[in-house]
Amino acid sequence: MSKRTYQPHNKSRLRTHGFRARNSSSSGQKVLRNRRRKGRHRLTPTIYQK
Repeated sequence: MSKRTYQPHNKSRLRTHGFRARNSSSSGQKVLRNRRRKGRHRLTPTIYQK
């Protein structure tokens, strides 16, 4: 049997999809701008706190 494709790790999640990663490129800033304009409650994924 093959492994599942989603192997979650919080560090890699934040490094690829986090706020600082989004803000570091112009296209990521465009993503944040669009999400702010749409009125999203969360702009980027957050780590689940127990």
